[in-house]
Amino acid sequence: MLRVEHLTVEAGGRLILNDVSLAVEKGETVVLFGPNGSGKSTFIKAIMNLSGYDRVSGVVTLDGIALTGEPVSVRAKAGLGIMFQHPARIYGIKLSQMAGLLTGDPGEVAARAEELHVTSFLGQDLNVNLSGGEMKRVELFQLLLQKPKMLLLDEPESGVDVENISLMGTLLNDYLKRTSCGCLIITHTGHILDYIDASRACVMTEGRLSCHGRPKVILAEIRKYGYERCRECRCPDMMPKKN
Repeated sequence: MLRVEHLTVEAGGRLILNDVSLAVEKGETVVLFGPNGSGKSTFIKAIMNLSGYDRVSGVVTLDGIALTGEPVSVRAKAGLGIMFQHPARIYGIKLSQMAGLLTGDPGEVAARAEELHVTSFLGQDLNVNLSGGEMKRVELFQLLLQKPKMLLLDEPESGVDVENISLMGTLLNDYLKRTSCGCLIITHTGHILDYIDASRACVMTEGRLSCHGRPKVILAEIRKYGYERCRECRCPDMMPKKN
């Protein structure tokens, strides 16, 4: 469903991503691990073609449709949806107004708001006077109303307590199963994997993908050894099997 081929990206005049290729199929959830500053957030922002992230080379397609060079609006209409790690505060736009732009069904807005415990925020300016965890719930609320074909989630559990990780993770997993959407998740802690069924994981180090394997196997290696084995591709999933 999503194809990223040989993507090289600069930001602020510095090379961030170098020849990155990744595919996420329909109904597949892929996890992207990596140390701080490795280029993970740049990767999904470049997929969305957000300003400040300049594509040097590479191709992005969704459902076989080339999106290379297309603006954010075209990519969103094609079915890409992003959940930011640090959502912006927007004064003068109520959450209810944004929800109304995403769906014309007031009943759906009310039901989703209740599910994610954001009903009390509908009359507030977007993300204003909200905690980190509250903003993440509001982000997920908007994303699900958008009904994307491919979800790009940048550290959905960052700044979120255990109870809300459970709430968000359970709802996300249900949505992905019901819709057969594809999903690419960036995570540092891996806590979201307690609730979401991910089939594959990869590791980004220094702007390149360096390791592929089963999510919980790779996460266990990272927790034990850090990212050094990933740089050397010494994950058990990638090592030759002993006879």
